[in-house]
Parts: sequence; C-alpha cells; structure tokens
Amino acid sequence: MATYTVTNKYLIDNFAVLQLLTPSEIAVGSSITVASVDATFNGTYTVRALPQYLFLGVDTQGDLLYDYQIPIADQVLYAKTASDVERVAASGTVTYEPVCTWVTAAQVMSYLGITITNPSDDYTLLTQSVSAGNQFAYRRRQESGYIDSLTTSPGGDATLGTLMYCAALWRSRGSIEATYATFDGMGSAPQQSLTPIVKQLLGIPRPAVA
Repeated sequence: MATYTVTNKYLIDNFAVLQLLTPSEIAVGSSITVASVDATFNGTYTVRALPQYLFLGVDTQGDLLYDYQIPIADQVLYAKTASDVERVAASGTVTYEPVCTWVTAAQVMSYLGITITNPSDDYTLLTQSVSAGNQFAYRRRQESGYIDSLTTSPGGDATLGTLMYCAALWRSRGSIEATYATFDGMGSAPQQSLTPIVKQLLGIPRPAVA
C-alpha cells in the first residue's frame, strides 16, 4: 500500500483531477481511495488518466482535452459527477493498494502436483507465497511499462511465470541462503526463484524504447 499527499484539486466536466506531491506508481485502471480532501473528491475511484498537463475538460466526442502549454506533473484523473471546481491548493491523501489475483492457491498446488491440507503451516505458507508471487509479478511488469488488470492475467505466459515463481517461493521454505532445504547426504541443487524462464514468461525486464 502506498499513500500520496494531495497538493491541488480541480473538477471539470465531471472529471476530477488531483495533483500529488511526489511521483507515484499508480497506473491507469487502478483503484484509488481519496481521503481528507473534501466531500466532493473523497471516495474510491478508478483512475481514468494520469495527465501531465492542465486538464481543460472534454470535447463533443468525449475526448479529454489538455493545455499542452501548461505542464503539471503527477496528476490523477477520475470520473466524478459534480459541479466544476476551479484549480486550487488542497490537502488530503490518495491511497493506492494494488492486490493482484492472477493465480490461486489451488492452481499452485496443481502445478506442484501435491495436496496441502488446510489448515496447516504449509497451507499458510502457500497462501503467503501466492500473495507475494502475484504482487511481485504485477509490480515487475508495471515497472517494465505494462498496464495490466489486477484480476485477470494478461496471458498464459504471465500465468505460467507467476505459477512458477509462487511454487519456487513455497519450495524455499526452511532453506538456507541459495539452496532448498534437504536431508539428502548428496547435497542440494542451487535454489533460484527468479529464473531466466520466469523472466521470459513475465516479459521482464522489457527494454525501454525512446
């Protein structure tokens, strides 16, 4: 969860815009919670755009219009049916808490080929591994420039990559440093959760193109 400070607010043509004090990791389509701004702006919304210029409203086609002569960084825009509000200084917060659910515990158990009893310590670790794996995959793809849904995997490749990573996290239980835990006198193979094939399936890191 990340919380950002609001510095300015305005509302035009039923779209609200908030400027944040610092850059954020908020993506278009994300859910945000606005608090302590005022009754008009507060609430939970879906981000429609991340404007980098002064928002002017919408045209007859419903397209968003901007004044490209007035750059304003770190803004979030969302739909809000209310009377227009001129751009003024503001306070309050925007909270962004992405929860990714691309794969489930049942899918990871199927991938591992095992059945884990619920409740049990192993199952608790499984749910933690699934949560961590989903969040990791979503965040790394976001950092590489992808815009993904939090609830639906962008494709079979991303699903398999996430499953492989979650399974590796679960198998790492009790391990020391870079090897899986083992009682085999022959030793154990090196443990690597983020393998090249997982990176390939998730499409990370994607080369930046100017």
